[in-house]
Amino acid sequence: MDSPAANPQAVSSANTRDKRHVAALSMVAATVMTLLKLVAGLLSGSLGVLSDAAHSAIDLAGAALTFFSVQVSDKPADEDHTYGHGKIENLSALGEASLMALSGIWIVWEATRRIFFHRVELHHSVWPVLVVLTSIAVDFWRSRKLHIVAQRTGSPALATDAFHFASDIWASCAVLAGLGFTWLGEQMHFSALDYADPLAAIVVSLMILRITIRLGREAVNALMDEIPAETHRQLVSEVERVGGVLAVERARVRRAGPGYFADLTLALPRRYTFEHTDKLVEEATAAVQRILPTADVVIHTVPRQSRAESIFDRVRAVAARRNVSVHELSIRTRRGRLQVELHIEIEENLNLREAHDFVSAIEAEILREVPEIDSVLTHIESEPATIEQPEEAIAAERKIEQALRAAAAALPEIADVHDVVVGHTNDRISLTCHCSLPDELPMSRVHQLITALEDRFKLECPEVSRVTIHPEPVTDNTR
Repeated sequence: MDSPAANPQAVSSANTRDKRHVAALSMVAATVMTLLKLVAGLLSGSLGVLSDAAHSAIDLAGAALTFFSVQVSDKPADEDHTYGHGKIENLSALGEASLMALSGIWIVWEATRRIFFHRVELHHSVWPVLVVLTSIAVDFWRSRKLHIVAQRTGSPALATDAFHFASDIWASCAVLAGLGFTWLGEQMHFSALDYADPLAAIVVSLMILRITIRLGREAVNALMDEIPAETHRQLVSEVERVGGVLAVERARVRRAGPGYFADLTLALPRRYTFEHTDKLVEEATAAVQRILPTADVVIHTVPRQSRAESIFDRVRAVAARRNVSVHELSIRTRRGRLQVELHIEIEENLNLREAHDFVSAIEAEILREVPEIDSVLTHIESEPATIEQPEEAIAAERKIEQALRAAAAALPEIADVHDVVVGHTNDRISLTCHCSLPDELPMSRVHQLITALEDRFKLECPEVSRVTIHPEPVTDNTR
């Protein structure tokens, strides 16, 4: 059985389950803390506590957005969303930042109103303090939990929540300070400390706005497909180290949720075969994933002239573009200039004018491509010219088989020859066959007969360089 670490599908499923679980826990915790802070704020009249309750309400809305986004973001790509649904997490972070900005503006307005226009007397008790302390403990717990899962899964929505709740701890501390100084001012009859609570609320709102700006900028950057310039440089540098890559002509990267999409165009030597190019693309894909481990990589390749390309390579590249074969390619020097001679195979159904025009176009392209060459001499061949005509081959093979059967007929002990196969390897001809002999014949006599058959046959067909005869009992061929 595969372990989860060895099975990408199992890892993805476990990550999805963990993201949904921690997002649900965060939403439940935000609900409880919002209700507690709201009750404590209303009972005490503390704007600091009420602002913290508003902050927790935003936490609840953000947790709900996060929970929804992680439900959607891991869905596979479909016809309407060919890059998947990961961007929903970035939209969730932007929505949460917008809610935070609105709450921060409201808190600043209310605090300013209380300082300058409408003072509110606080009702001190231990309950608001206990609620805020509980809030600090809960925020610490869920921030840590969210951070661990966000690091493992690469989820921007969970990372946003983790950072948000870590910052809430400092906001809660500001609320505690406001409550404490207000209570101290009341005990010491020092009226200036009455402003501690609205000032604490302003501190909380400024923290909210500061976080809002950062989260909003990150969400917008992700939606605009921005990635760090250093990451882009590292990716290009890593791919350029792959042997055979002449240059990275274009590298585009976009992020969607926890994943990346990389689209690269690589310049490769034009002499590379399909097999070589395919292997190089695999190596380049691995190089990208060393920088962005979760990246979905698409690589385009374009043929380019390399610095190490010889004149022979450049001439062959012209022929390859025209989809013709060349051979007997030679280059000579005459009076300091280069002359090229080559044989080109073209379709045999072309007439002389068409063939001449086609070859002239290739010669002109060679002269443009390789300016060092002074002249090109082309020998035109039709494609079948180097291939034996089927009719001639069949007639030759029939003659060889007839000669073999005639040689066998001269030896009465040979019942028949069958399964005759005439082969051609380069310029050499070979023959194989099966020969039926009496079952009771001694092997010494079998060897004599096979040798005699081969000698008689080669007298008639000396062009056959190799003869292989397989003897078998005559009863094996009785049907």
